[in-house]
Amino acid sequence: MNTSTTDKGGKSDNAYRIMVVDDSAVIRGLLTRILEGDPQVSVVESVSNGEIAVKRLESQKIDVVVLDIEMPVMDGLTALPKLLQVKPDVQVIMASTLTRKNAEISLKAMRLGAADYIPKPTSSGELTKASDFKHELVAKVKALGQVARASQKAPLPSAAKTQQGAATTPSAQKPKEAGAGPSSLYPSKTITLRKDAITKPDILAIGSSTGGPQALFDVLGNLGTITQPVVITQHMPATFTALLAEHIARVSSMPSKEGEEGEILKGGHIYLAPGGYHMVFEKQGVNTVIRLNQEPPENFCRPAVDPMLRSLSKIYGSRLLVLILTGMGSDGLRGSEVVTAAGGSVIAQDEQTSVVWGMPGAVATAGLCSAVLPIKEMASNVRQLVMRSAA
Repeated sequence: MNTSTTDKGGKSDNAYRIMVVDDSAVIRGLLTRILEGDPQVSVVESVSNGEIAVKRLESQKIDVVVLDIEMPVMDGLTALPKLLQVKPDVQVIMASTLTRKNAEISLKAMRLGAADYIPKPTSSGELTKASDFKHELVAKVKALGQVARASQKAPLPSAAKTQQGAATTPSAQKPKEAGAGPSSLYPSKTITLRKDAITKPDILAIGSSTGGPQALFDVLGNLGTITQPVVITQHMPATFTALLAEHIARVSSMPSKEGEEGEILKGGHIYLAPGGYHMVFEKQGVNTVIRLNQEPPENFCRPAVDPMLRSLSKIYGSRLLVLILTGMGSDGLRGSEVVTAAGGSVIAQDEQTSVVWGMPGAVATAGLCSAVLPIKEMASNVRQLVMRSAA
């Protein structure tokens, strides 16, 4: 079953244009209803395999493709490069059930150009009830829709209309200027840098989300071996975080694994927060140990960056160095406020090299950063800071 959604009733002007690709008509229908529930999103194509998706992309204006992995005729991984060849600025979200095989394929797809991934509930019944999935799907589609519009220099959707029919924001937003980066989430704010902390950091903490895996590979693959422990919170579900830790170990010069409850941090080792758990830290004598908890999500995320940074700041104070990499939302902002108040340092990825400049943009425009850098300059800058003589 292949259908096009054309009903624009109640939609914002310039709504994001979405294509859903899944071999299950039931799943396509459910995804379409979830997305169409937002006035700034319009599903204009709903197709059953990658081959049809490629053909439709040739004739339709599409901002975001939600792409299933396992489909007959042409699967998602085969379709991905063909879609990007037809329209290089289209944003692709890989959607799959949460298995190790599909997680591996999704990570490979992100290396090949997919912008993000989303784990689908395993049944239509779960899909209907999964409020977290619905929120995540709509949020990711809208964030990446903004990235697509920025690349096209096209207007963003107007705000939803009130019951009186008045829009809450102007209906025609100006596209961002050329060279301003891939997603102008903070177009009117300037960046004021802080002085770098004078003390040598004893630990490196990294927070990331959308686009984060590739950014982590870039930073950790070029960092070499350092004497400090590295702790990471990447917004990902459980099966994905275990695989991501394995992939990081392959590109990095340091051992990498998911953090475990009660584990003592070791210098020159990388610890990744496991999906579904906040990873925080406490001091035990001369050691810092990992504590995993399932307290409520923060910023709609678990693991979240903010609780990690708050716990680290209590232990390390000015000896904490934080990197905030590409990601949607603002997770890491409140934690970075705590870090800088204690004398620690925060470095953010710049807008031009971020997939979504949400998390790094939040800390950069809040005046919390000592540097805002392209991803390719991160590793060398961090290495200089962690290798310098102790103050």
